[in-house]
Amino acid sequence: MRKSCAFGLERGRGRRVNTGNERFYGKQLKRDMFNQSGVLVVPAMALVGMEQLQILNRHGISLEEHDVGDRTEPSDHSQLIDESVLIIEDIFQEIRYTKQIPLLTIRKQIFPMIYHTTEQPNLFALFACLQSKDDYTFRHNIGVGVIATLIGRWLELKESELSQLTIAATLHDVGKLKIPLELLNKPEKLTAEEFELMKKHTWFGYEMIQNTVGTNLREALVAYQHHERQDGSGYPLGIKGDQISFFSRIVAVADVFHAMTSQRAYKNAAPFYETLKQMHDNAFGVLDPQIIRLFMDKMMQSIIGNDVLLTDGSKGTIVMVNPHDPLHPLVSLDSGFLDLSKQSSCHIERILI
Repeated sequence: MRKSCAFGLERGRGRRVNTGNERFYGKQLKRDMFNQSGVLVVPAMALVGMEQLQILNRHGISLEEHDVGDRTEPSDHSQLIDESVLIIEDIFQEIRYTKQIPLLTIRKQIFPMIYHTTEQPNLFALFACLQSKDDYTFRHNIGVGVIATLIGRWLELKESELSQLTIAATLHDVGKLKIPLELLNKPEKLTAEEFELMKKHTWFGYEMIQNTVGTNLREALVAYQHHERQDGSGYPLGIKGDQISFFSRIVAVADVFHAMTSQRAYKNAAPFYETLKQMHDNAFGVLDPQIIRLFMDKMMQSIIGNDVLLTDGSKGTIVMVNPHDPLHPLVSLDSGFLDLSKQSSCHIERILI
């Protein structure tokens, strides 16, 4: 029998708090539930079962009638996102031939979808919809637009700023329309000469956005700078830190995450958790630490209640995320609770769907 790496708290230990939550068994939460330290312990839309009741009772959280409702099926954004990918493909084909960006069309047809999907409480399900099928080139623009807008909402940007960020993120790769298709779709590694040409998409995008009526420098800079890195290791200029615009730093995080979790012609999609870990470890270059920290925390909070496979082969459920170490949450196992932030011999291998 495999020996579990679990240790620490055991089920049932500690004083039980009588909250009267049992009467809400089988209901669905309307809002996120936080403990006294402000840590999310049960997310909105979760069904109240025995495990959720134990968590709420352990934290002394009493539910009220307005906190719950009857069970509803989660909103399915898959079709909406698929339709948006087709729309952005038509728009980009138009740009390829006319050399003009139809900004009004993007605002009218793409913005409503992005704003609607960023209200999706189940981020794990949303990102599954955003993962590329056989249309990475166009789905990537929608994916980065959605993820960057989510980050903007978490940063509590003003609506005018959020609108600028959404445009900048959706158009961040528009300069690739001036790169030969055979180069964009090449399954093998690019030669040094080919990579130098590929890097020019940043300047091409900057020029195209700058020449579009209704855009501004802040939006154009994102096209130019989204491959720059905090330590100066990026391109095209190798600038670092605050030399990189704030919007560009946001879009860089969204760009890396969506690219790594998508299936592409020359690489397989990386698992959700593995991508977060590599982003945290700067495997793709140094990204803005504050934005990365916020992104990691929100991503991990969104999967509370999800089952995970640990490196020792055992399976558990994420029940709480440590705000100081979000990648190493508290996991519930059959044998008890395992705090991954307090030991190094066992960690999450992947999230189970």
